[in-house]
Amino acid sequence: MSNPTVTPPPADLPPRPDAPPLAARSYGEPRFHTDGDIAALAFAADGTLYSVDETGVLRHWAADGRPLGRHFLSDLETLWAFAPGAKVLASGNDDLLLWDTAEGQLVQRLPADAWVTAIAFSPDGRTLASGHDDGSVRVWDVASRKKVGQIKAHPQAVSAIAFHPAGGPLATAGEDRAVRLWDLDTHKPQGELLSHTDRIPGLAWRPDGGLLVSAGWDTSARVWRPGVADPVMLLNKHAEQVLCVAFSPDGGVLAAADSDHDIHLWTDPATGTAGKVLAGHADEVRALAFSPDGTRLASGGADRVVHVWDVAAGKLLAGPNPTGRHGVAVFAHNGRTLLASTGGVTFRLWDADTGAELPPTGDGPAYSVAAGGRWLAVGGTNHSTRLYDLSRPGTPPRALEATKPPIGAVSVSAAGDFLAHTSPADGLVWLWPTAGGEAALILIEAADGCTLEDVAVHPDGVRVVAGGIDYLSTGERDGAVCVWDRTTELKVHTFDVGVYAVAVDPTGKYLAGAGLDDAVHVWDLDTGDDLFELEGHAGRVNAVTFSPDGSYLVSGGDDQTVRVWDVLSGRLLVVRELDAAVQGLAFSPDGADLYTGNGNTTCHRLPFAKLLDE
Repeated sequence: MSNPTVTPPPADLPPRPDAPPLAARSYGEPRFHTDGDIAALAFAADGTLYSVDETGVLRHWAADGRPLGRHFLSDLETLWAFAPGAKVLASGNDDLLLWDTAEGQLVQRLPADAWVTAIAFSPDGRTLASGHDDGSVRVWDVASRKKVGQIKAHPQAVSAIAFHPAGGPLATAGEDRAVRLWDLDTHKPQGELLSHTDRIPGLAWRPDGGLLVSAGWDTSARVWRPGVADPVMLLNKHAEQVLCVAFSPDGGVLAAADSDHDIHLWTDPATGTAGKVLAGHADEVRALAFSPDGTRLASGGADRVVHVWDVAAGKLLAGPNPTGRHGVAVFAHNGRTLLASTGGVTFRLWDADTGAELPPTGDGPAYSVAAGGRWLAVGGTNHSTRLYDLSRPGTPPRALEATKPPIGAVSVSAAGDFLAHTSPADGLVWLWPTAGGEAALILIEAADGCTLEDVAVHPDGVRVVAGGIDYLSTGERDGAVCVWDRTTELKVHTFDVGVYAVAVDPTGKYLAGAGLDDAVHVWDLDTGDDLFELEGHAGRVNAVTFSPDGSYLVSGGDDQTVRVWDVLSGRLLVVRELDAAVQGLAFSPDGADLYTGNGNTTCHRLPFAKLLDE
């Protein structure tokens, strides 16, 4: 396997301080994941990134999302803004506070005398302006920490402020839906820009000072030239509200985030020339920041995940797995228990006992993962599965192709003689012999015309289970789970339930599905009977798995819980809350430990006996 060198961590890594008490060990870091809504972002000169939560937690990140430091500042402020270069941070409530970013220390409290509603630093970081609920703007000298001016800017609260990059007029926006320009020396008005029909939450000057862009809740970002009363362009391809805007350092790209959680890139705002649309956030985007060289854009907000994008390519570089949920596989090889994870931007493999990372860690993006015998199968975000023969270290993986990307699910037979994989979009399940050769079988419309969310190979090696969702309700149902006999190429059972995940118990008698209805469904594979509909999760159920002895069924979901059910009675035995959404589950081969793949890109090892007893 040709993989990057992986440096192992110390052998006895304790759980992260913020990991749940049940975790005997945690793997990976919560890369670019926060515990509160993200209020502000800024790149430092060295390319690292700072973020601050609305709850007042300042975080320092490496370029790949590894946490470098964390400080709790204050949970009393409602607004946060970084100075250029991220050396200083300002926050506001009824006072204005300045913080040293590197040390996480309060530098000065400035009495504002009115509630702070907007904050902005000048491009050189020497001046700070604060907008207030009485419509005033106060101007502060950062070095002396003294107020140097005050402007009565609006009859209502100030909603946004932007400094001109070359010392020109200060731009302000108010709840009166007006944008005004002010001379910073004389405090006299230099222009009034009236066009928006709803709130204006953001302003940004192009770095050459030739354009001002205002973000509006009236579907548009409006482009203005100084000295011209009317906007020169309305950027109208956004959703109902434009929330924030930012220019790249060279002024070549404008980023605008809207209420569909998308970020629109405009390569020439003055002519309305649109670039890429960055989709991936799950909630409101509240902060945008370009890297000093303009090649990367960081975004963050209410989904509590920092996304870092390649501006030219329009692709996600770091943050969450850009296309799939966090799958995990746990297996034994050469006397070691190994944990495989698809939670980050690249695939990761750990020695579960020591926490050391092993090849093929870092071999590329991964959507799904499975293992069996000496085989490790990594479903890619492209249209192929990388199949590794772990008995032959250093051998490049074999590429098993599907018709459409990504490989949404992959499963290896218990004997390790074949694998099944599928793309969610094309309805096909491909069966490949692991030893080599062409695909042995392709199951067409494997889940009765539904999307394919998961696939599982039955312990008998004969039956294959495919489950999916009918988003268009073409069959007057929400989805289907189909059981196939690969020798006859015929369906054995069809269950009309939409599922996100499926699992077969080790005895081969029971089938479980994580239902679209937030319930866990259990069927008898011998009779085809519906046995249980297990309710209790307060949100989407992402994963189900059986213990190796077949006694327990475990489910995990977006409600950050794992739930343990008695297989024979369907009785709920245990509910345990974790620190993130649970997106993947797997038992160690001996059943002693349960592993979780978490929504914040980490994995936890939970001793199963302790999980049951506490």
